[in-house]
Amino acid sequence: MKTIDEIERAHPALTAIRRDFHAHPEIAFEEVRTSARVAELLTEWGIEVTRGLGKTGLVGVLRGTGGTSTRSIGLRADMDALPMPEHNRFDHASQNPGRMHGCGHDGHTTMLLAAAQYLSAHRDFDGIVNFIFQPAEEGGNAGARAMMQDGLFERFPCDEVYGIHNWPGMPTGHFGFLVGPSMASSNRFEIKVHGVGAHAATPENGVDPVFIAAEMVGSLQSLITRNKPAGSTAVLSITQIHAGDAYNVIPAEAIIRGTVRTFHTETLDMVEENMRRIVTMLPQAYGATGELNFIRAYPCLVNHEEQTKFAADVAEAMVGPGMVTRSLKPITGSEDFSFFLEKVPGSYLFLGNGGGEHRAYEAYEGMGPCELHNPNYDFNDALLPIGGSYWVKLVQAFFAKA
Repeated sequence: MKTIDEIERAHPALTAIRRDFHAHPEIAFEEVRTSARVAELLTEWGIEVTRGLGKTGLVGVLRGTGGTSTRSIGLRADMDALPMPEHNRFDHASQNPGRMHGCGHDGHTTMLLAAAQYLSAHRDFDGIVNFIFQPAEEGGNAGARAMMQDGLFERFPCDEVYGIHNWPGMPTGHFGFLVGPSMASSNRFEIKVHGVGAHAATPENGVDPVFIAAEMVGSLQSLITRNKPAGSTAVLSITQIHAGDAYNVIPAEAIIRGTVRTFHTETLDMVEENMRRIVTMLPQAYGATGELNFIRAYPCLVNHEEQTKFAADVAEAMVGPGMVTRSLKPITGSEDFSFFLEKVPGSYLFLGNGGGEHRAYEAYEGMGPCELHNPNYDFNDALLPIGGSYWVKLVQAFFAKA
């Protein structure tokens, strides 16, 4: 593995930065401390900083000294944490109750800082690097879109843009790529079933929305088993059912919430259309009414072919072909980096976080897997010099392209 010696020597300092971020997690659009610390470090390294894009996002601009080219590359890291508790007992565990870096954004931010520090000291390239530190990736908050609405790519043009996400279960330092639809669209829905309330002892005097909601759950799953073409992928998950406040009262309303994930707009259109049919017509059969609020949050993430091949080539030159997978399976999770890729060619890649071997000490014993969005997750600090070196080599290779 050909990491950069200077970044390897900075590994202890980078680990301290990452763990400080981990100990002070901030959720969507509240990344005030995180953003300030990132801006402080970039400024210390002589990188021009613009804050306030997408509320708490920022961009660091580094111009090379190797010529006068305006060619530019964007590198993105997400900064936000999750609204969840942390179960880890190590020294850098969350100090903010109900907040946790359970997806590794603390590590993503630190890897990009590692590259920024190195490149600021080695500016012998001809062009511009835009270091994009994004808020609010989690929870459908679309910090990427918010930054774009504040003029991200107009104010900081990028010829290509790239992002990295750590991936538990993939061997430490292993890189993964996929051309085309790679992560599913994220869509959420809320269904309201309006019935007629009654005493639970006399259900004949009402129209029971709870019974209808139960029927609807099974009917909605038929869209996946009976309406979706066999060759396409779609997930429809009911995650919430809410109705009533008392054991002896039939409520007047029931609410169903959930998510739909697909890789193609045509499949998503089919699911939404048929959901509306079921939500409208099934309650009518029982004398009730239904309404559907369907929200398309994140589009499918589609990696561009040329940029994905380029990014994979850089990884292979750094870690060797045995540590690079060029054809990952599509992931039904979602990412708002998809908004960037709708505007600018680029690629979103994965870096193996390992199987949890970095957690083999007392604070973790018997505490569950090291999976994303898990209260026992922790980013693998061994990735910091790997990810930082990769970003540098990607930048160098980008500007070396004819």
